[in-house]
Amino acid sequence: GPVSAAYEAVKGAKDAAQRATLRVIVGNVAGHERSKSLLLRSAYAANRFPHARVLPGVADGTDASPAASAVRPWADGAAPEAAATRVRRLRTAAVTTAAEYLVPTLMQAFRERHPSIVLTLDVGNRDRVLRQLLDHDVDIAIGGRPPGGDRLTGAAFMPNEIALIARPDNPLVGGGDATDEQLAACTWLLREEGSGTRAMTEHYLEAHGLRPRVLTLGSNGAIKHAARAGLGISLQSLLAIELELEAGVLRTVPVSTPLPQRDWYVLRSAVGPSRPHVDGFMSFVAGTEAQDVLRDYRKTSW
Repeated sequence: GPVSAAYEAVKGAKDAAQRATLRVIVGNVAGHERSKSLLLRSAYAANRFPHARVLPGVADGTDASPAASAVRPWADGAAPEAAATRVRRLRTAAVTTAAEYLVPTLMQAFRERHPSIVLTLDVGNRDRVLRQLLDHDVDIAIGGRPPGGDRLTGAAFMPNEIALIARPDNPLVGGGDATDEQLAACTWLLREEGSGTRAMTEHYLEAHGLRPRVLTLGSNGAIKHAARAGLGISLQSLLAIELELEAGVLRTVPVSTPLPQRDWYVLRSAVGPSRPHVDGFMSFVAGTEAQDVLRDYRKTSW
């Protein structure tokens, strides 16, 4: 559990200064978990004054050591300077599609309501974003549904509509529903390994017994250009292709089998104490206010 993980971090600390700091944080872990461990309480009592040079790095993520990462969720309460560092900063990560078409609008709207909070954004594929959240390198993530287990929690805030796209003169466009045999004869354009869009596409193909040729490309933009050039077809979030569909440079392919149904989620770690600015962003994104902001933005942008 968190208490044993924190104590293991103390034993694995790099030096005496970090060991003293982590023992203080262990005390916070123990208090949070209502631990009655005499060993932990003794360690806390014997090291109640943290090493000032080490603690802020544990709290704000600049100390990337395994020991610091293991106890970072509880670092806010270890010393006032650490809490102050975290309160002013909201570290966000987002999967590529969300970062390109959703998150900037949400961040700007939240910043207007909370100008004292410094917002940062890191962009990556699903595997990278989830790892950052699990390692407490970020406070919030925007992406697809959370994986199984109890280490992450999240709320769906918007449908992620999926479409199958091709160039306008593709034979599958404009006719009846494409059959599995026709889809299997096409080249499918995929994102890189670790991408949630790629995983969704691979699951769709496997579920329908399709084994087509595939071409891996590294971004949504590369896939859209490849589809326009006639290199293949691709499953894409409707968010990523609305401009191209409106301009007529891409078209959707009707299919006889239902396309995947997905939602966008706002995610946070379920491990560690809650923080007001993190809770505030979660509530904002999952609430009606953010829905209105996104709706207005899409009306004026497309």
